[in-house]
Amino acid sequence: METIAELIASPAAWAALVTLIVMEVVLGIDNLIFISILSNKLPEAQRQKARTIGISLALVMRLALLTMIAWIVGLVAPVFDLGITGPPGAHGEPAFETQFSWRDLILIAGGVFLMWKATTEIHHSVDSDAHDTDDLLDKKKVLSISFTAAIVQILLLDVVFSIDSILTAVGMTEHVQIMYVAVVFAVAVMLFAATPLANFINGNPTVVMLALGFLLMIGMVLIAEGFGAHIPKGYIYTAMAFSAGVELLNIWSRRRKAKKHAAAGAPSDASPPASH
Repeated sequence: METIAELIASPAAWAALVTLIVMEVVLGIDNLIFISILSNKLPEAQRQKARTIGISLALVMRLALLTMIAWIVGLVAPVFDLGITGPPGAHGEPAFETQFSWRDLILIAGGVFLMWKATTEIHHSVDSDAHDTDDLLDKKKVLSISFTAAIVQILLLDVVFSIDSILTAVGMTEHVQIMYVAVVFAVAVMLFAATPLANFINGNPTVVMLALGFLLMIGMVLIAEGFGAHIPKGYIYTAMAFSAGVELLNIWSRRRKAKKHAAAGAPSDASPPASH
């Protein structure tokens, strides 16, 4: 209890908490976009349930990993070395690592899965011909499998994003209490924003393609980090924010044009018929 009281009275602890909450919320954006896209593939009655389960699993995963911090930190230790010398980078060091830790392997596997999933969804969006079946029983079976598959895929990505999130927390503070509070707060924000974000993505088809592009980029970043190419997160999220801002301007422009067309067409529609 004395440790908690000291943390509450420490300005440095509060500064670390605020900073870590912001970082956890930002890192949770990737997870939230993936959950939103997957849940929108389900029937409307199951979407909220899938989002709630997916985000709850993310919280459970993060809290469970926090109880195993020593094991998580050990994931960065090399487990094997390919013995290959990479080309020199900008500062003379190898451009990529040949020693791989469990964290590197998890990031690479997660990145490959994310790129595969995003590419598959883009293909389905471009070639949107649905293979419908007339048998109601078959439809229910397909929906059940789709829901289970969505939860499994969300769980797999939760593992990758949770490990990245906890390693970020460990690098920013040594107080486990601060990590717990930051993780719970960040996941609560994800839970609050999940439905509005999913509805916005579902209501704007061009945003779906943009979000899938984000997932492709995130997948490539995860693979690059797994190979030791450390890309500053600020560059990634700045690019995402800029692209999202441009798309919001496009949506605003389309809506204004639609309102103008509707207003221009209203008088002619409401005008009385010409007398003969």
